[in-house]
Amino acid sequence: MIFHILSIFPQFFTTPLQTSILKRANEKKLVEFDLLNIREFAQDKHKTTDDRPFGGDPGMVMKIEPIELALRSIGKGLNQPHTPNGRVVLLSARGKRFDQNKAREYSKLESLSLICGHYADVDQRVAKYLIDEELSIGEFVLTGGEPAALVILDAVVRLLPGVLGNESSLLGESHDQPGRISPPQYTRPADYLGLKVPEVLLTGNPKKIQHWQKQHLGFSQD
Repeated sequence: MIFHILSIFPQFFTTPLQTSILKRANEKKLVEFDLLNIREFAQDKHKTTDDRPFGGDPGMVMKIEPIELALRSIGKGLNQPHTPNGRVVLLSARGKRFDQNKAREYSKLESLSLICGHYADVDQRVAKYLIDEELSIGEFVLTGGEPAALVILDAVVRLLPGVLGNESSLLGESHDQPGRISPPQYTRPADYLGLKVPEVLLTGNPKKIQHWQKQHLGFSQD
């Protein structure tokens, strides 16, 4: 699977993509990360990627032109038909909430292109004409779309076949079922300075342990 990441700060991803699961997935050639610097597609001598909004509102707005040209360079620009096995996504406060079901859906694609917004907003023509959907990771303000893109990358990559050493660890994870959070987990030592692991988990009795785990399933607050 290939991830195209469009950003004016591609260096934001340098360390994360060379760490842990993302690094191993890339080394195994299970994924490819293509970082596109939107600024390199700006046509003026100052490489401008933002401008004042029409209408006089405060803040700056990312321009459509360099974003469209960046998408065009990977065959996903204006009037270039998007393939059913690929998706172009704008990280946006207006977007639908990203969740585990969406991560699972994306893990079946061949390509995912993530556009990282910045400044006060992105020219609405990007959302209207250039993408397949807008996504948000929550109701809070970020400086740009880069952290949100990284969250989506991590959530999707770990679902790809062969990425995790033990794929059975995916079973029963938090949010594997809508709203459900996995029960508390403990490990050795069983007693640390008087802080003890629940006795039932030390019994070795599968039925008692499963009963305890079902009693302690959590649920998200959404």
